[in-house]
Amino acid sequence: MSLERWLIALFLVLLPSCAAGAKAPPPPQAGPEPPEDVRLYALDCGRAEIADMSAFGDEPRARELVASCYVIRHPRGTLVWDTGIDDTIAQTKGGVVHERTGIRFRVDTPLREHLRALNLSPADVDYVAFSHLHVDHAGNANLFPSSTWILNRRELEWATATPPPPTVEPELFSAYRSAKLKLLDGEADIFGDGAVRIVPTPGHTPGHQSLVLRLKRAGTLVISGDVCHTHANWQHRRVPPFNTDREESVRSMERLDALIGAAHARFVVQHEPDDLAALPRFPAFLD
Repeated sequence: MSLERWLIALFLVLLPSCAAGAKAPPPPQAGPEPPEDVRLYALDCGRAEIADMSAFGDEPRARELVASCYVIRHPRGTLVWDTGIDDTIAQTKGGVVHERTGIRFRVDTPLREHLRALNLSPADVDYVAFSHLHVDHAGNANLFPSSTWILNRRELEWATATPPPPTVEPELFSAYRSAKLKLLDGEADIFGDGAVRIVPTPGHTPGHQSLVLRLKRAGTLVISGDVCHTHANWQHRRVPPFNTDREESVRSMERLDALIGAAHARFVVQHEPDDLAALPRFPAFLD
């Protein structure tokens, strides 16, 4: 036998054992198993430094507001409520001053990292829902091209007008053009069991919405969106001058207040740092 044929024969003998000893590629990482009960995770998705709160209908003073967003894990799927301030701002130490509003936005932990802490990727999120499409609530919308987007129909029409409203940056949520959309004209029961509901609260923007959660142990929570920005706004029914409709804003606050009273609900003002701090510290959850 020639040397060439001997080497070929040796190769054919060794090939099966080499293949058997090779490591198989690791299986794809799956997200966590669905929980038995609904869970609420509260996330710090950025900060906004306001030089003068009178621009928000509050008393004239400087203060910091939080852009909180939320992950709701339901036995039938995962929903993200609002997507906070654009994660790219985390790359700039000290934050970035928004050109059109003069607000300094800061992001310490990007939303993608929050999800990773829960063993979730954006592709694991079934629904992403928006209170409205201002830059501090829709900053990371494009992270979720494969999720179903839940938007109020009036909101999307308003936010995609030409030219866009001053506090809207359409490029931040441009993936809506190819995403699966669920456009709302009123209330919606997301999972069909009353545990996660979206209710219309227009006035801050034409299609503004708030979130109502029914948890097994914690009871009912209402998450404001921007129906109000501070406790004082809520208590005194103060309306920021840049809201699209003052009377509609007050009516929405009154309706939401009635809902809170009827359900004996806990009210979370989404921009109040104290309200975020009063919820379980991420990655702990409320259920």
